[in-house]
Amino acid sequence: MSKTLIVPGLDGSVAPHWQHWWAATDPKALMVDLSNPARPVPRLWEVELASILLLHPDSILVGHSLGAVLIARLLAKAPHLRVCGAILVAPAETQGNDRIGHFGPIPEATLRIPSIVVASRNDPWMGFERASALARAWGSDLVDLGQAGHINVASGYGPWPQGKALRDDLLTASAAAPVRGRSERRIAL
Repeated sequence: MSKTLIVPGLDGSVAPHWQHWWAATDPKALMVDLSNPARPVPRLWEVELASILLLHPDSILVGHSLGAVLIARLLAKAPHLRVCGAILVAPAETQGNDRIGHFGPIPEATLRIPSIVVASRNDPWMGFERASALARAWGSDLVDLGQAGHINVASGYGPWPQGKALRDDLLTASAAAPVRGRSERRIAL
C-alpha cells in the first residue's frame, strides 16, 4: 500500500487537528515536517516536500489549507515526481492575504494524477466557487462538505475518518486509471 504523506499548512497541524490524528492512527501515514510553519517560504517548502517524495515515491499526498496550495505548486513545477494521488482539503486563497500572498498565484493547470478537492461552503480562507473552479482546473473530483468551515479544529474536525475513506477511494481510482475527470460528491457529517 502507498504511504500517505500529510502536508500541513500555515502554522502546522498540531493536535487535535485531523491531520495530527491521521498521522497518529495510521501506520502508513507520515506527517511532513515543513520548516517554520508560522513564516513559510514557498521554494523551501517545495524542496522539502519534493525531498520527502523522492524518499517515498508513489505516495498519496493529503494537504490542508496552504499545504493543499503547496501540493498544487509542486505538481505544476515538477510533474515528473512519482505521486499516486492527492487530496487537497480546504485550499487557502493566497491573493490578498499578507501571510501567504507570496505563495500565489495558485497554479490552475491539470495535476495529471487522480485528485480530490474537499471544500466547504463557508470556508473563511476560500469561497466555495473558487475551490470548485480550482477543482475543475486541476481535473480533480470535488467533495462538498457543506457548512464545514475551514475543515480544521475550530470547525469541529479532530478525528476525520471520512478523510481516510477518501484516501482509500483515491487509491482504488489510482490503480484503475491515471487521470480522472471531475465529479461532485457530498459527504454526510
